[in-house]
Amino acid sequence: MKINLEQVLQAKFGFNTFKPGQKEVIEQLLRNQDTLAVLPTGTGKSLCYQFVGQILVGSVLIVSPLLSLMEDQVIQLQKKGETSVIAINSSLSFSEKQYALNHLREYKYILISPETLTQKEVRTKIAHVKIALFVVDEAHCVSQWGVDFRPEYTKLAKIQAECGNPLTLALTATATPAVKKEIINQVFSHRTNISEVIYSVNRPNIGLLVNQCTEKNDTLISYLTQLKNKGLIYCATRKTAEKINRLIKEETDLKSAFYHGGLTANERSLLQQQFVANQLDVLCATNAFGMGIDKPDVRFIIHYDCPDSLENYVQEIGRAGRDGQASVAILLYQKGDESIHYYFQSESRLDRTFLNEFPTSQSEDKENRLPVLNEIQQKWLQGYLEKEYTIEELEQRLLRKEKERQQQLAVMLNYIKEAKCRRVFIQQYFSEKITESTQENCCDRCGLSFDKYKARIVQSPEENEISNQWEDILIRLFKE
Repeated sequence: MKINLEQVLQAKFGFNTFKPGQKEVIEQLLRNQDTLAVLPTGTGKSLCYQFVGQILVGSVLIVSPLLSLMEDQVIQLQKKGETSVIAINSSLSFSEKQYALNHLREYKYILISPETLTQKEVRTKIAHVKIALFVVDEAHCVSQWGVDFRPEYTKLAKIQAECGNPLTLALTATATPAVKKEIINQVFSHRTNISEVIYSVNRPNIGLLVNQCTEKNDTLISYLTQLKNKGLIYCATRKTAEKINRLIKEETDLKSAFYHGGLTANERSLLQQQFVANQLDVLCATNAFGMGIDKPDVRFIIHYDCPDSLENYVQEIGRAGRDGQASVAILLYQKGDESIHYYFQSESRLDRTFLNEFPTSQSEDKENRLPVLNEIQQKWLQGYLEKEYTIEELEQRLLRKEKERQQQLAVMLNYIKEAKCRRVFIQQYFSEKITESTQENCCDRCGLSFDKYKARIVQSPEENEISNQWEDILIRLFKE
């Protein structure tokens, strides 16, 4: 029996029409076709698996990278009347986690972090659940974090096999050809025929501005006092996010807060809810916040620090204007801003030095080294002990990732210094076909002015009528 997708959309989700790409992805999945979907930010990628989950028999397992994203997805599903949803991650207490694992079959939607998913106890429980759809949300993280920072992403194929190789969907908003290839190798390694639904990264309603300034704090406050809308300020470090929050409180009357991974799960959850509910004007955040957050009316994104890659920049500015209304992305750049990322890269090299000191005796000696290593080094060592690679192979992987990061930062700096259209620069980087644009609100290189985004006083119809009456009176007086 053929399913009327629009009827299901209206009945289950309250929408009359699909957004671009959604229906194509859903149709592929209902044909039992493994799918890689690259859809721009704000197009409702999560609806793809939520919709299919209403039709298929079994649970939908969603591998998700951030606590804030999982929290948001749980809230959104519950708002739609779906009660059989759970997020399993580090925010759960021991008893909460045990209850969830013992009742997994009762949940239709199971959101889980890659770290939690790779735990032996969790894998054992999930292997006994009928997984109708295996989803890797924000799949670019497989490439971005998979080797050096969150190697759990490299174990997805093994976990899929343990689940019986279920129908699989990988979702992201940004993927260069190289990243798409890596996603396919990691997520679909056991498949031969992958359907790809690819849409442009371009978000035409977001104006692109870069301000190469000397007094960054003054410039930031100037923007904020003129915008008077809800927005996000992205910072490279926790310390900077807290510093900028203090500055805003001292210099403006805006309600602001900071958000980063150093806060407790309850603190992060509360801040997220406050921001979505418009109880905060501005949130100063690290990249721990925002991926997939369902707040349609974010009007501006300001990057206080230079992003480390164009991929991350496009992801982060995509949190603006999800309602399709005019929004702006402002990048503040001061000479030398990129030094923070050179520092992070040097820290990564220091992490790698332990490989040269690796004991050559029996594996028991290697296991005894675990307590003296940092968390990332322990992950690398554990992979070696589980015979996932040799030390030489691991070092080569880390070196390749290090070079990729250097190249990505170089691209980001080229974007900042670009003399021509910034939108074209982005599309070229993602190997998209460039069509001649007549877009009015493009970028500062194409004549876009910040004046367009200054706050305007919105009057009610009654106020407009009174204002017009006074204008008529004044015109008559001057004529007389």
